[in-house]
Amino acid sequence: MNRIIRVLIAILSLIVILSCQTITTEVLPDSTEKTTDEIPTYESFSDTPTFNTIPVPDLANVEEILTTLYTTVDPGIVAIQVITAEGEGLGSGFVIDYQGHIVTNYHVVEGEHSIEVDFPSGYKTYGEVIGTDLDSDLAVIKVDVADEELHPLTLGDSSQLKVGQTVIAIGNPYGLTGTMTVGIVSALGRTLDSQRQTESGAYYTAADLIQTDASINPGNSGGPLLNLNGEVVGVNRAIQTAGSTMTGAAVNTGIGFAIASNIVKRVVPSLIKFGSYDYPYLGITSREVLNLTAMEALGITHMGGAYVVNVSAGGPASRAGIRGGTRATSITGLVGGGDLIIAADGRPVNVFSDLLSYLVNNKSPGDTITLTVLRNGEEMDIDVVLGSRR
Repeated sequence: MNRIIRVLIAILSLIVILSCQTITTEVLPDSTEKTTDEIPTYESFSDTPTFNTIPVPDLANVEEILTTLYTTVDPGIVAIQVITAEGEGLGSGFVIDYQGHIVTNYHVVEGEHSIEVDFPSGYKTYGEVIGTDLDSDLAVIKVDVADEELHPLTLGDSSQLKVGQTVIAIGNPYGLTGTMTVGIVSALGRTLDSQRQTESGAYYTAADLIQTDASINPGNSGGPLLNLNGEVVGVNRAIQTAGSTMTGAAVNTGIGFAIASNIVKRVVPSLIKFGSYDYPYLGITSREVLNLTAMEALGITHMGGAYVVNVSAGGPASRAGIRGGTRATSITGLVGGGDLIIAADGRPVNVFSDLLSYLVNNKSPGDTITLTVLRNGEEMDIDVVLGSRR
């Protein structure tokens, strides 16, 4: 038995020695003799190699930031229960001022017969919808409550967001009030269909949406997307889903969308004052993505831009002389001969969403926008007086 113990001790000692040698390996000095069969080292690829180090986060500090953020902003986030002709619905919202205005999604309150607003304190009251915007999917509810129930949240500057930035969603998923989830900004400048239809039956496009992987589920709609400063940088609107659960609820795939706070800053004051918001209208249909095959079929060599497939008859773009496609190409359903918009007021347009984001954030009906287009290989500037979607 003693012999077995001694053998085990020897084996363990050898393992420890080898482990220590692995950890403390030193860099050997350069040899003056090199062979042609030598395997290149890291230094062989660069005379001055650089090492990018990522600081290790202080987890205790991160936890303190998140817990402090939650206790600070949660009093301003409400659960919304809606009664419609089809039944009951759930959503989220947040207080925007001391006058009792609450921001949520239009689709949360659509078709409402009555609205109940539940505060984190436990206080409950009925609310009244005073303004809706089908394009951004925003709505404003007015409640009459005591001042101590109102904890307005601060709107941040969504134009300062960066992909990879940490964001937090707080809301009422599946009726679980005050639920907090954490993720990052996955992408910026996304588009979704508006809930407003054109005269032809198609839908307008909602622009400048934030894509996030912060967990958003049914009931989160209308709740805030926040940065680490506790500022609202977006209003949670929708998720990309690949199916449904056994109960019929949408499955979260890690792709959620929020309305950028700078859109909220433009729209909500108008909803409070007038009950609606008037968007600028250009009157074009664009193909969002052009791959190389499509570019060859259209005879386009410029990389990027918003290709104009169709121009609405009598619309602002049509009156200004913007051209849509008119001739058949080798690709079924793709018409050639349209203008390629490459800039708006001097700002580069790489995809159609760039143009839309610029429009909704900077322009109003009646404003003039200068579009730089490529037509038959020639670049030209065309001034367009914007109309109204309504």
